[in-house]
Amino acid sequence: MTNDTTAPEESELPSTNAVLEEEGEIAADYLEELLDIADLDGDIDIDVDHGRAAVAIVTEEDPAALRALVGKKGEVLDALQELSRLAVQAKTGNRSRLMLDVGGYRKQRKQELTAIAQEAIESVKSSGSSVALAAMNPFERKIVHDAVADAGLISDSEGVEPNRHVVVRAGD
Repeated sequence: MTNDTTAPEESELPSTNAVLEEEGEIAADYLEELLDIADLDGDIDIDVDHGRAAVAIVTEEDPAALRALVGKKGEVLDALQELSRLAVQAKTGNRSRLMLDVGGYRKQRKQELTAIAQEAIESVKSSGSSVALAAMNPFERKIVHDAVADAGLISDSEGVEPNRHVVVRAGD
C-alpha cells in the first residue's frame, strides 16, 4: 500500500533564500514601475540579509534625486516599504518582512542610531540611571535594542505610536 500524500522530499522544497529572492524580485518589479511613473532614475539591488529580502534603490548619478522617496524622517520610505510588502503578499499570498532602502538612507540611519545607542549605553553604565531616547519607528527601535543587547544591558519600548521610544537600563 502506498501513500500518495507524502510530503515532498527536502530537495523538492524551495530554499528559504530562493523564497526571499523571489520576494525581492516581486518588490523590484513593483518599484521599477513606480520609478518609471515618477520619472526617476535608479537601479534596484536585491539581496537576502538576516533572513529577510533586502531591496535597495540606488543611483550613481544624483543621489539627491531619490530624496523624495525617503521623505521627512524616512516616512515616505516606510510607506514604500509597506506598499512593496503588500505587492509581494498579493503575488505570493504570504506576509513579507522585506526591508527597503533608498539611496543608502537606512544604512546611514543605522550608523547614526548605533552611535545614539552607544551614548545611552555609556550613560547607563556610568550613572546606573535609565535613559529614555527620542521616539523612533520600529526599524529604528530594533537597531537600538540590538546594540543595547550586544552591550549586555536591557532595553524596552515604551509609549504608543507615534511616540513609542526606547528606554535603556542596567540589567537586574
